[in-house]
Amino acid sequence: MIADIVLGPPGRQRMRASQSLLALAVYGLFVGVLYAGVRLGFIDFGEARWLSGIYLLGALLFYVAIRSGFNERFVSDPSLTLPQAAFGLLICAGAYAVTGLARGVVMPLLVLILVFTMFAVRPAQSRGLAVFAVVMLGGVMLWKSRTDPTRFPPTVEWFHFASAAIVLGCVGVLAGRMGTLRGRLKSQKLALERALEQIGQLATLDELTGLVNRRHMTGLVQAEQARQRRQPQKMTIALLDIDLFKRINDSHGHQAGDTVLKTFAKASREVLRATDVLARWGGEEFLLMLPATTPEFAMRSVERLRQHLALLTFDAIATDLKVSFSAGLSACDDDEAIEACIERADQAMYRAKTRGRDCAVMG
Repeated sequence: MIADIVLGPPGRQRMRASQSLLALAVYGLFVGVLYAGVRLGFIDFGEARWLSGIYLLGALLFYVAIRSGFNERFVSDPSLTLPQAAFGLLICAGAYAVTGLARGVVMPLLVLILVFTMFAVRPAQSRGLAVFAVVMLGGVMLWKSRTDPTRFPPTVEWFHFASAAIVLGCVGVLAGRMGTLRGRLKSQKLALERALEQIGQLATLDELTGLVNRRHMTGLVQAEQARQRRQPQKMTIALLDIDLFKRINDSHGHQAGDTVLKTFAKASREVLRATDVLARWGGEEFLLMLPATTPEFAMRSVERLRQHLALLTFDAIATDLKVSFSAGLSACDDDEAIEACIERADQAMYRAKTRGRDCAVMG
């Protein structure tokens, strides 16, 4: 399509290209104003011709730079807002010098350029552009009042300069405040996004272990059961309970118990598959979901985790402390309630407890 050719594919670059074309269109309209001034006898044709040529060529080069992707080299200002604004202000100063009696048309264009930039540049840059505009315009006024006092009477130019300095200064201050407000809104947006992300994590993860919490795990298990109806392989559920966890808390304190739980969670990440999901089910009890896994393979996975945990040391708590768990496994059928599958795993886990702990039993 024509839009894809002129503006490029959808995205930020297309928006930047459209903005540069809008600037080109504004310059084109101003060129029309220049030639209207020529017909009215306010502006010399030769001066209008070279000025409009610079206007249009500069705007076209900015469009080409953006459309070609060259602008993306400037990470801090990919829209080239600052150089485009400086170019526009510089050209306006030149336009003031050649428009003679019609030079009043330049003032609104200066304000328009500064207004455009207030949504894209930093507050200090907005104020800097306002100062640049006043200095450039004041320099042109001083130069023309001395070299062409007939068309640019000094008293009139001082009046114009005072008016322009007040207006442009106010616009610069407003642009700076707008930039500050935009920065605050951006910071608040980032803070809100971080807060929402944290809320999302709190809603799905256990704060202590970083594992999936019970509420989120219930949804994952239900979703997996619905998915497995379309698959030949079924999932297996395992309930794991840290052995003699109350004794650890009573003997070494609750902080030691927290350390054990976090160590167990870390050990599970090192051993289990990426597709397996372990959740903190409550206290020292964990629920393990093994999607598309036969009971035999699930048993081997649990045994691998049990053996890995047995090799770990807890010297920070006690040199002789060894941690183990008892596990009950259950294969989940398509047509049974997930609660029934978990209950079967729970009963198997208690059988493992009665057999002396530190073992896994299939339900």
